Amino acid sequence: MRGLVIIPALNEARNLPRVLESLRRDAPGWDACVVDDGSTDETARTAREQGAIVLRLAQNLGIGGAVQTGYLWAREHGYGIAAQIDGDGQHDPQFLAAARAPIEEGKADLVVGSRYLGSDGFRSTAVRRAGIRYLSWFLRLRCGARVTDPTSGFRVAGRRAIELFAAHYPSDYPEPEAIALATRSGLSVSEVPVVMREREHGRSSIGAGGTVYYLVKVSLALILLPARRGVA
Repeated sequence: MRGLVIIPALNEARNLPRVLESLRRDAPGWDACVVDDGSTDETARTAREQGAIVLRLAQNLGIGGAVQTGYLWAREHGYGIAAQIDGDGQHDPQFLAAARAPIEEGKADLVVGSRYLGSDGFRSTAVRRAGIRYLSWFLRLRCGARVTDPTSGFRVAGRRAIELFAAHYPSDYPEPEAIALATRSGLSVSEVPVVMREREHGRSSIGAGGTVYYLVKVSLALILLPARRGVA
């Protein structure tokens, strides 16, 4: 089954060579698609020089718009499976094989890579871990989804999830909302353990002071999410 790795990137020129080299080495057979979300550095050129498909957005759409652009490309070009990894080097491509297995076996439509099913790797700060536990509880309460790492950007989607996300994808801090959207659309969501690394260059888009704002915003989005959306 043809697989596409969607890599949303904003000013990640320094990180992309390591990310794409790791993808070629540890996950051969996947096509890399870098979605340049209005970068002001050499992100697009760097990705192109590394042999990736490059989709350049005319303006910054945010992580949700960039990821949806990748899913649109996957749908229009006939990919049966699509993965998401970040452009900052935190996600290790060697875990893609384990994440795609439940989809190829017909056991899941969307697989999330969780830092909290294993015992190693980078797990973020104590404040963020508390926020992640809260979101896990709230997702279970709102839509029945049982995930330990709802903010993880490491995901693999099967054909039904590709169709859903190409048509409808949350725009702002979309990771937890996308899980709720998939669950309420009748898709099966599961997790596999992954180990994550700290980014080498740049910093997270959500600072420590923004964690509470993030939790409030995501909670409101989950409350307002439509009850159910069918997927063929």
